[in-house]
Amino acid sequence: MPDDSGEWLDRGRKAVAQIDLGPRVETIGRVESFADGIAFVSGLPQVELNELLRFESGQLGFALTLETDRIGVVLLDSGESIEAGARVFGTGEVAHTPVGEGLLGRVVDPLGRPLDGGEPISAAAFHPVERDAPSIIARDLVTEPVESGILVVDSMFALGRGQRELIIGDRATGKTSIAIDAIINQRHSDLVCVYVAVGQRMTAVERVIEAVRTRGASERTIFVVASAAAPPGLQWIAPFAGFAMAEFFRDRGGHALIVIDDLTKHAITHRELALLTHEPPGREAYPGDIFYVHARLLERAAKLSKELGGGSLTALPIAETDSGNLSAYIPTNLISITDGQIVLDRRQFAANRRPAVDVGLSVSRVGGRAQPAALRDVSGKLRLQYSQFLELEMFTRFGGLSNARIERDMIRGERIRALLTQPRFTPLRLADQVALLAALDAGVLDSLPVTDIPLLTARLPAHLNSVAAQSVAALAHGAPLDAAKRADLAERVRDLATELEATAP
Repeated sequence: MPDDSGEWLDRGRKAVAQIDLGPRVETIGRVESFADGIAFVSGLPQVELNELLRFESGQLGFALTLETDRIGVVLLDSGESIEAGARVFGTGEVAHTPVGEGLLGRVVDPLGRPLDGGEPISAAAFHPVERDAPSIIARDLVTEPVESGILVVDSMFALGRGQRELIIGDRATGKTSIAIDAIINQRHSDLVCVYVAVGQRMTAVERVIEAVRTRGASERTIFVVASAAAPPGLQWIAPFAGFAMAEFFRDRGGHALIVIDDLTKHAITHRELALLTHEPPGREAYPGDIFYVHARLLERAAKLSKELGGGSLTALPIAETDSGNLSAYIPTNLISITDGQIVLDRRQFAANRRPAVDVGLSVSRVGGRAQPAALRDVSGKLRLQYSQFLELEMFTRFGGLSNARIERDMIRGERIRALLTQPRFTPLRLADQVALLAALDAGVLDSLPVTDIPLLTARLPAHLNSVAAQSVAALAHGAPLDAAKRADLAERVRDLATELEATAP
């Protein structure tokens, strides 16, 4: 064998030459006290706000408060082995999370650690969880639609790429269902979806993941989970980490949709951490910066200008109300920050009118600018007609007001309500929505029994594929809706309605 000892010796000398053998200064802090996931640390005067710190037992935390003689550190891991006197080391890095396409299809915690039992994440880069929102100059108008596949949302409260639309309602009224339906409907679009669970039960999170994997495009979805059992620090940074992951795609000219489920629990976590670090409480015991925390988070959703690639990040934050009280502190804050809200009503949910959207309280401040032209043409009078029907229905319960015009309005309103009642996981394409609303406006559905409308809606996609495939494809590519095409779609719906009536028992 050839003698290669000289080669190995040269390599060893080069390796030694590259070692920095100079003096190294390391600052070590000490834990003064620890309780409830909060450690007060002294001896680290150079630590910055939100800087990551490492405890001698391996846990991570970040600096939440900076005082003259100590630091309030929020743990990101279990603190079972931490006690007073333990050593703490500054890392010189702020809290960051991995970003990149390697996260797609994975279930991770806010620090990018896998929760699905898979391989470690292959990150394209590590970005700080806290990043500045795009400036006004960096933004563009919100004009491109985000199709949720939910008729009541797409027709009345259109979502645009770059918009922030709040989903708000009482507990168990279908808030998450609307957001998950919107994610599932992106299986044929170019949007990357990020679902962030904050303080949710793991059983509920598992149902969401299973629904997206079964019916949606989970290979283009990132699941960021900080469950109710996770340390409060992880729950606090979860929305910020989710935005950082979504911004990776937006900043490269792509389009992303982020769902935060939910910001009410995030606000409660923020209040808990603030009280434990002795910040002065304000209204409802929340600290004074709670509005700023959520504002700087949601402002990161934006449609970027063409000069910056034209990417977009759309946010669907979820918030919970107590007995429908929209004037509580956190709901009013979020309503004022976002570009509109979809309000869910408990009484409609109990009456099985789902999604239980309250059309009177819901609004989209982007509106028709982001709505496809074809859908805008057929849905212009829908909200007014439905609102008038709800008012008439209330008065006709007491009798009277029975004339021909009111009877026509009641018949039309009952059909609108039947159309807007849509089962979960059954998104409608743009062509399906346009055809249904065109038929409604033409009076095609007025003679159809209300009980047959769900069956008509379920069979319509296959029917249009067989008899109006060209119109379906044209609408999917943004073609305008002329009078002839509108009449043709209404007639196709009439044919299906006639077929249903003929086969009815």
